[in-house]
Amino acid sequence: MSEIENNPRTYSGALLGAIAVALLCAIVSLIWAWNLSGRLTAQQAELADARQRNVQLAADLRETDARLRVTADELGKSLGLTQKQLDTRAQQLLAREAAEEAASKRLATAQQQTAQQVNAVASDVSSVKSDVGGVRTDLGKTQSDLTSTIAQLTSMKGDLGQQSGLIARTHDELELLKHRGDRNYYEFTLDRNQRKPVGTISLVLKKADPKHNRFTIEVVSDDKTVEKKDRNVDEPLQFYSGKDPVLFEIVVNTVNKNQVTGYLSTPKSAPAPPTGQ
Repeated sequence: MSEIENNPRTYSGALLGAIAVALLCAIVSLIWAWNLSGRLTAQQAELADARQRNVQLAADLRETDARLRVTADELGKSLGLTQKQLDTRAQQLLAREAAEEAASKRLATAQQQTAQQVNAVASDVSSVKSDVGGVRTDLGKTQSDLTSTIAQLTSMKGDLGQQSGLIARTHDELELLKHRGDRNYYEFTLDRNQRKPVGTISLVLKKADPKHNRFTIEVVSDDKTVEKKDRNVDEPLQFYSGKDPVLFEIVVNTVNKNQVTGYLSTPKSAPAPPTGQ
């Protein structure tokens, strides 16, 4: 009898526990459902409010559009224009503004390019000025060197006792004398025993002594032959030539074996040599 009584009591406790758990779950579910319902209610209220605002905005927009139409109609009537004409004018104004903006941008770009070109030209001008200044400096130095070099050239008496002009000892010095322009100069190279026309005369080298820088030449002028024997380098050899005799000078600058080089100097009034010399 005691075992039978204990089993019902055990079943009753388990049943009570299950019921308690079920009640607790039900309570939690109710609380969650209530919270969810509150949230849904709030969101529905916000949605309804948003719809109401949208409706109000749409109404305001319709009212504003109506006012604009009325204003446009009144403006068109005052100007004698239709809506289509107003739209056309508006498009024209927009196009004009766009064109002016594009022109402004092009003008700014052109101004920038012009400024760059002006700066480049200014730089080039400065460079040219510097170059011109350098050329002037070089020219001044050249003229100074030329004056100094000419001053170093010597003048001496010739073998006839006449005072000679300036004597050139090198080809460069001879070029300086040519640039002075007060006399005619003819360079020559003579080989031994060969007659060579120089200017309006002819020369023949008879002897060359490079060891002692001495030489002997024959001058053929006006059908006459004059010998200049055992003469020195850079010594003015003088003679008269021409229908109205004027003083000619010969200067030999170098003496080699069987060959000499030098120049003939004549006054500007002397006859010109035949063409081709």
